[in-house]
Amino acid sequence: MRIAVVGSGYVGLVAGACFADLGHDVILVDNDERKLADLKDGQVPIHEKFLPELLNRHRGHRLEFSADLQEAVRASAAIFIAVGTPPTDRGDADLSYVESVAREISGAINGYKVIVEKSTVPVYTSDWVRKIILRNGADPEFFDVASNPEFLREGSAVADFLFPDRILVGCDTERASDVLREIYAPLTSGSYYQRAEAIPQPDRSSIPAPILVTTTKSAELIKHASNAFLAMKISFINAVASVCESVGADVSQVCHGIGSDTRIGPRFLNPGIGYGGSCFPKDVMAFRAVARECGYDFRLLDEVMRINEDQRDRFLRKVRSALWTLRGKHLGVLGLAFKGGTDDIRESPAIAIVQALLQEGCKITAYDPAAMDRAQEVITSGIKFANSAYEAAHNADALIILTEWEEFANLDLRRLQQELKYPIVIDGRNLYHPDVMAAYGFTYYSVGRAAAHAEGAPAALKNGASRA
Repeated sequence: MRIAVVGSGYVGLVAGACFADLGHDVILVDNDERKLADLKDGQVPIHEKFLPELLNRHRGHRLEFSADLQEAVRASAAIFIAVGTPPTDRGDADLSYVESVAREISGAINGYKVIVEKSTVPVYTSDWVRKIILRNGADPEFFDVASNPEFLREGSAVADFLFPDRILVGCDTERASDVLREIYAPLTSGSYYQRAEAIPQPDRSSIPAPILVTTTKSAELIKHASNAFLAMKISFINAVASVCESVGADVSQVCHGIGSDTRIGPRFLNPGIGYGGSCFPKDVMAFRAVARECGYDFRLLDEVMRINEDQRDRFLRKVRSALWTLRGKHLGVLGLAFKGGTDDIRESPAIAIVQALLQEGCKITAYDPAAMDRAQEVITSGIKFANSAYEAAHNADALIILTEWEEFANLDLRRLQQELKYPIVIDGRNLYHPDVMAAYGFTYYSVGRAAAHAEGAPAALKNGASRA
């Protein structure tokens, strides 16, 4: 099928590459000529596993790049809108980019088209898109508006697209539903997974991919409600971690006990410095705004956001407690991206904490496997960037872990201990077991667990410690 994807940002680029890998012919549309030129030259603007391989495989064959939206609409059976929906000052979603695309689409409809919301948008957006297209002269028989939200995690977005938990399709007509079912048929039939060039199957994936067909309004709500629920789960376990620190309990044991309940599950029960990124903060605010617009005061979401902000402040207090005074301290920092596996620093709690430490007079040497170039755009003074985790730790008064990169969870602890001026590690992601760190001679602070000190390490661990 011929597909147009409007917007070459995170969602649009991944969707376009993955649709091409399913066997469709894709036109990726953007009005940024420089970005299009870079994509045509083979440059990949985001750090995302498997994305460079898919772009190289399909560029110039099944995947082309264009600035001509109307030509792409005329050539395509389905048009996926994947433009940005940033938050306004009031917290609701700015839909001006969606509206602009809808207006331009209307002038190019030359036969039946399915206009698909791929961006995260509030409920009723599909109604407004339809109204805009009709107001600009399109024949109502020549198009339908559908919702096909993405559930992509940065760092594993390609795998999430091609091995999804579910494919959610919101349609109000059978004709639109049939088109979207056909687009995703390689996944729902399982034929894609039989190809030798298919990307490796991740753990816990369902084959073939299940498809869920709902109304457009239900699909729009499912996306916002899903992200709000996951953010709530993160804030909940961070609140539990604060209680654990107060009473002397171990949050890792509490998480295991809670997550073993099949009604709850272990995923997203990872205490730390709070959620960030381009989705959760924006979508929680937008969902709250939708609820208020409908006359419901969703106070639970207010508390989710408050706990998330407070978690960063609590971590800063932990750093102050560990080091007494901060002015003049030389700190090594591991992690700048909002999570491991990505170079995205949007709403990154790691960036916020680094900026707060700099304001308090700290000198920082930081390392991140992917996000340092982006971090240099927002932090221009008071920080040095290292080429490795050990270089960041060299001669530092303490090491602070802010992003859960796998690399950071597998450091040579003996070497790390030798690099630091003082063997103090303050771990905002709970990557190590306190007893193990104490056995290697560290004073170790984490989230929701008691501090560990070298003099208190069990003898058995001192004689042969290992990570947990």
